[in-house]
Amino acid sequence: MDDPRPVERLCHAIGLLLVVSGLVHLVVFAIDGGPWYGPVSWRKPVTFGLSFGVTLIAITWVTAYLRIGARLRAGLLAVFAADCVVEVGGITLQAWRRVPSHLDMETPFDTAVSMTLAVGGGVLVVLLTVFAVASFLHRPTGPAGMAPAVRSGFAVLLVALASGAAMIARGVVLTRTGHQEAAYHSTAPLKPLHGVSLHAVLVLPALAWLLSRTSWSERSRRRVVAAAIGCYAAAVTAAGVWAVLTY
Repeated sequence: MDDPRPVERLCHAIGLLLVVSGLVHLVVFAIDGGPWYGPVSWRKPVTFGLSFGVTLIAITWVTAYLRIGARLRAGLLAVFAADCVVEVGGITLQAWRRVPSHLDMETPFDTAVSMTLAVGGGVLVVLLTVFAVASFLHRPTGPAGMAPAVRSGFAVLLVALASGAAMIARGVVLTRTGHQEAAYHSTAPLKPLHGVSLHAVLVLPALAWLLSRTSWSERSRRRVVAAAIGCYAAAVTAAGVWAVLTY
């Protein structure tokens, strides 16, 4: 795995397939109908397919700017891609079975799926935290503004991971104590925070890359990136305040 390019191509292909899966299930929803919200809906394979696919492609691209060994990066990306497939696969399976994918302990099989998704979420947290730490240990490479964009993107991504872990933990506690319906509704306050903070690791570095294709001075590009980071931080803070007020 000294050459990361085969793993990169594999991750890009898997990410694209996950995006296609999300779009296919959007068509399924349009044909089959049913509720968009709730623990049992076509929304979940749509949003998770799109989100995991885009995130996998983004992480594969952004980590190329990190100063970590090629072998280590390739290995982490391979595990990350496999985990993304497991997460989207489990969610999609349960959507077709017309049962909740998360926090469902009704049968041994549903419990196994829910716990697999929870463990998979833990693996995602560990992998992405390793990348985030690497971005702060050594300054990322790239054009003007890329280093703060990558670091801020990973920092905000950690907020998404923390909010996701909080949703799962709260839901599991409620489920284990016999409050199944409350468990499904307990995640609502944190969903905006989770959604807003999840894709900063793509948006901010993409902005820095796009600015590098312009004729603007490095100073101007850094200022624009800094302003974008500030705006993103404000949006995450607002979502966090809303979560606290409605939790």
